[in-house]
Formats: sequence, structure tokens, C-alpha cells
Amino acid sequence: MVMDKKLNRRTIAAAAAAAPFAPALLKSAAAQDAVTLRYGLWDANQLPAYQACADAFTEANPNITIEIEQLAWDDYWTNIQTGMLSGSNYDVFTNHLAKYPEFVSLGQIVDIQPFVDEDGVDTTQYEGELADLWSRDGARYGLPKDWDTVAVIYNEDMLTTAGLEPGVFAEWTWNPDDGGSFRETVAQLTLDENGNNGLSPDFDRDNVAQYGLAMGLGDAYGQTAWSLFACSTGWRFMDEPWGEEYHFDDERVIQSIQSLADLGLVDGFNAPEEEVASLNVETVFSAGTAALIFHGSWMINWMADNITFPFGFGNLPTGPEGRICMFNGLADSIWTGSEHQAESWEWVKFLGSPEAQQIVGGTAVVFPAIPAAAETALAAFQEKGLDVTPYLEQAQQENGTFLFPIADNASEYTATMTAAMQAVALGEAPAAEALPEANEDINDLF
Repeated sequence: MVMDKKLNRRTIAAAAAAAPFAPALLKSAAAQDAVTLRYGLWDANQLPAYQACADAFTEANPNITIEIEQLAWDDYWTNIQTGMLSGSNYDVFTNHLAKYPEFVSLGQIVDIQPFVDEDGVDTTQYEGELADLWSRDGARYGLPKDWDTVAVIYNEDMLTTAGLEPGVFAEWTWNPDDGGSFRETVAQLTLDENGNNGLSPDFDRDNVAQYGLAMGLGDAYGQTAWSLFACSTGWRFMDEPWGEEYHFDDERVIQSIQSLADLGLVDGFNAPEEEVASLNVETVFSAGTAALIFHGSWMINWMADNITFPFGFGNLPTGPEGRICMFNGLADSIWTGSEHQAESWEWVKFLGSPEAQQIVGGTAVVFPAIPAAAETALAAFQEKGLDVTPYLEQAQQENGTFLFPIADNASEYTATMTAAMQAVALGEAPAAEALPEANEDINDLF
């Protein structure tokens, strides 16, 4: 007997509504249909890796075809929001920690914990606390697919001309009082139009030919910029994931942000905020305007494909309480409006598995969330002539990372803190005024 597909889908939906914690029932009913799942992601660099995963998945599950749709970052999120409102969205989509709290609050993504329990998925197999980032109050909204950390990226020729060697990054330090050897290194790599570096009394900060650093500060999270410095003092955005109180009135973050802003505003060692904000640090760096940038592991291949001069990766500066950076990771979420939630779970489960993550690791595009697959990625990067060890070392270093500050009201937080950080970076307001005022505003949201 041929089953009416629309009726079958209604049966599945009814089963989900009546028994949301019975994934086996859903899978049994859904398995009778051959379906196509729409899968969304924003990173074009990862498209080949996930197409390989899709091919392997469909080979093992012939009734499920994966249709991958890739859009650039801004268009991607706009498309998801529009799709959720119109009722035509990806079944499964790559999710971000800054975005998913709002999806949870609106009931737009599926709690997959019942599926995890039913199928016995081991959430301890992932690096560090990545799995914890995607759970709240007993519910779970994704399985980790990858992680990212931050490293310094340097122009080898500029380093050599300044009389420095890559070994400097193994030892450099930073503090908010005088900037430590980090500030000295950046100064030494900054040149005015007469060839004087930033350590020279003759240095002309108003006529800089080469900046030692390109780092934008006008960002709410500062993942590849101010957060790694501020948090090296022991400061944290909030006390725990899903917290309801931010700490931007803490003197440690205030002093850290002002110290970094003064690298450009006072010293002339950091590329102007206006330039960095309009072009992005990677563009400034690839143009040969600056000797150093800090960037995430997701940019490794972009660097390899777009930089025409010798460059390398180095360790972060060690702050008063160690070397540390934000630990972020993506996961795949299922849209609650999907008519194929059971099949979507099978795809999400596969993407979180060692098999799929080894496929991704072998393509040398990101570091997968499962440690063995991350080692595979490291070897694959090395085969391409890229020594990206600092990224992996930072992830594996004891107390070397802090979790992305996930919380409700992320959109409002982002708007308020971005404005405050930009004001400080542009010299429109001191950190001692802008940050406590913004902190009061964002805490009032709760």
C-alpha cells in the first residue's frame, strides 16, 4: 500500500506534539519516506568538506538526500529569519552561539536531548566544554562540529627587517599598565615615513608608513581582539554561561580596553579603527599595511589563499594570569518547522560523529570538535605547508580558554556593547565612562 506523504507527515508532526520525548516513534514513521533535507551553512571554504560528509551520509542512508545551501554571513542569517517567519527554512542549519539563544527563546530550534538519550550519543567525546555550550536546563540544541581559538599572524619579512625572530611570540607578555613586551614588539614593528620605529624618540606618529598591529576594538565580543587581553587579567564577561550579570564595570576590563585603545590613539602603533572597521584586519594585513594581526583558526585557509608574502602563526601574549582566548564552537540545529525532524536528527548525529569529523579534519579547513579529528586536521594543514600548532596548543592548554559568553538578550547586548567599544576605540569616550554606562544598560535587560 502506498502511504499518502502529506498524511504521513501530519502523523509524524502529531506524534511529535503528543510525545515530544519519543524519538523512536518519530524515526519509525519517518523512515518510510525518501526525503531531501535542506542544510544551510555560511562558510564557502567548508562547502567541499560538508559535501563529502553528505555523500558519505547518503551512501549509508539512501532514503535521505542532503541539499547544501551556502550563503555569506549576513545573507545567511537574514535568510534564516525570513524562512522561519515564512515557514520555508533549512531543516538543519549551522548555528552560532551568539545567535542560538534567541532561537531557543522563540521555540524555533528542536531540543535534541531525547534523541541523544535514545541513541546513546556520548557528549563527552568533544573537546573541553564544547557540548555544554549547546545545552540549557536539561535541553540540548546541537552537537559540536568544530571549535576555534586565536593566534597571532605575522609578516615574516617585516619581522626580519625589524631584527625580530618568530621565537619572540613564545615569550612575549602583556599587562594593562605598560603593555609589557607586547607593546615593545608592536612598537618595534611600527615605522614612520622616515624609517623610525616606535621605540625611537624621533618616531612620528602622525606619519606612519607601517603599523605594528591591526586590531579592531569596536566589537561587542572582541573574540580576536580585546577579550584575549582583558581575560588574561582574570576578568570574565559573566560568572557562568547563561548568566544574567555582565562585569564591564570591573576595573580590569576598563583598564585593558583603554590600554589597547591608546596603542592607536596615543602611540600610533595600531592601525586606525576607521580603517580596520571598514576593511577588516585580514585585508589590512594582506595589503602589507600592518605587521601583526590576531585572528581565529577559521581564517587559516583564507590566509593561505590570499596572502602573497611569507607569514606565520604564533602564540598569544601571556597576560598577568596566563595566556588565554575565547573558546567558540559551532553546532548544527534542527528547525522546529521541519517536516523531517527524525531524518534531520540522523544527519545532525552523523555530523557530530567521529566518522564525519575525520572527513572534515582531513580537508584542513577547521578543527573538528572531536580531539582525534582535530589532530587529523593539524596534520592536513601541515601537509599544505601551514604550521598552525599555536591554535591547537591554545585549545589544549590547561586554563588556556574561556567559554563564549552565551546569554539571553544577545541582540540588545551586541548593539549596546558595540557602540560603547567603538566610542572608546575612536577616542569619543574614555573606557572609564563608556563601559560602566553600557554595563548598567545591558544588566537592566535582565
